[in-house]
Amino acid sequence: MTDKQSLKPLKGANRKIRRRLTIQGELLLALLPTITILGVLGMVEVLSRQRLLFASLASSAFLIYLDPQHGTNGIRTLITSQMLAATLGFITYLVFGPGYIGAGIAMIITIILMIILDVVHPPAVSTSLSFALRAGNETNIILFALALAITSILVLLQRCSLWLLARYSQRQNS
Repeated sequence: MTDKQSLKPLKGANRKIRRRLTIQGELLLALLPTITILGVLGMVEVLSRQRLLFASLASSAFLIYLDPQHGTNGIRTLITSQMLAATLGFITYLVFGPGYIGAGIAMIITIILMIILDVVHPPAVSTSLSFALRAGNETNIILFALALAITSILVLLQRCSLWLLARYSQRQNS
């Protein structure tokens, strides 16, 4: 069996930095995901009325905040799992209509493929359900991809923020 990278911290990740953060540091680190998701919701409001299709991205943003140095929150894992889930959900919507059968099939296939492809990102399961239950039209997948791209930038921003907080913390202790 291969070594599942999406289920482990990234190589070289210094996770001790996170444990030393103060409440102010945690709140500062949580600021970027919050702003990002509010921006995504604003964009969705302008371009679509199907807000629930994007709810799983809020969970993704929180996981990125929680541990930006974990394989589950890597850019490859995030994008692959979420787009896979949206596509599968949309396909089952087209085949079975908006209902529990299509949603269940989309969810099961999403989970299996995330494991096989080593792109395990739990919020993607919600994405498959959202698209299978009420996908609407194909433009929602394009809009979801745009929102996902914005959210994936958050991974880099969170890693940079954590690095900056660690540097600031080192200077305070020197």
